[in-house]
Amino acid sequence: MGEGKQGAMVVEMPNSINQNPITQLQNKFKELETNFKGWLSKQSIAVEAAVVTATSGLQGAAIGGFMGTLTQDVSSSLPTPPPAANLNPQAMASFQQAQALAGGPLVQARNFAVMTGANAGISCVLKRIRGKEDVQSSMAAAFGSGALFSLVSGMGGPNPVPNALTSGIFFALVQGGLFELGRKFSQPPAEDTHYVRTRSLLSSLGLQNYEKNFKKGLLTDTTLPLLTDSALRDVRIPPGPRLLILDCIQRDPELRKRRE
Repeated sequence: MGEGKQGAMVVEMPNSINQNPITQLQNKFKELETNFKGWLSKQSIAVEAAVVTATSGLQGAAIGGFMGTLTQDVSSSLPTPPPAANLNPQAMASFQQAQALAGGPLVQARNFAVMTGANAGISCVLKRIRGKEDVQSSMAAAFGSGALFSLVSGMGGPNPVPNALTSGIFFALVQGGLFELGRKFSQPPAEDTHYVRTRSLLSSLGLQNYEKNFKKGLLTDTTLPLLTDSALRDVRIPPGPRLLILDCIQRDPELRKRRE
């Protein structure tokens, strides 16, 4: 008995000792993230919105500060017009926009903090109120963040309100297009929805490599109760896997009932 326990300990120790430290950190981070999201979901909408806005704002500030270090040389090279310069409003607005986009680390950190924080905060509030996250909520959050970014960064020039509305609409349209594009590419191919039960059956038998054979023969989920040895042979599945598949179908109460 002692030897058996000692042997079991020897088998378990290498898994804990040889585990990749990076994997351990990733697992720990995922655990903390899950616990944090669970705690946050139990808070009031005001607390959740404030926390989400603050954390996203900090992330945006970090990104903006980094980008500001890259554009600092550009901002320093922009000429500063003398106070007595008689520039027309359009030229002055263009100069202010250039300064806003080419500001230093602190300026860009502020701009990106406002943009990302507002976007995340509005998205959080709309998700709690509407109970879902869709393209309308995404566009509304983008509109708010774009308008605030225009006001804070000074891109609006002499007409801050109209330009803020224009920036908000532009951000909303871009965000809406990206949302729909991401949703389109995240959806599985149409044909895969016809092989959900088949994929599960093959995976349980360790025969997932034969899913392509089912697709070539158009043997969808609805044909599972009707499968025969000859049908599986026609799609070039070897005898051994054929027997396992047919036996699994025969032992499945639902499939067997549909077959009778």
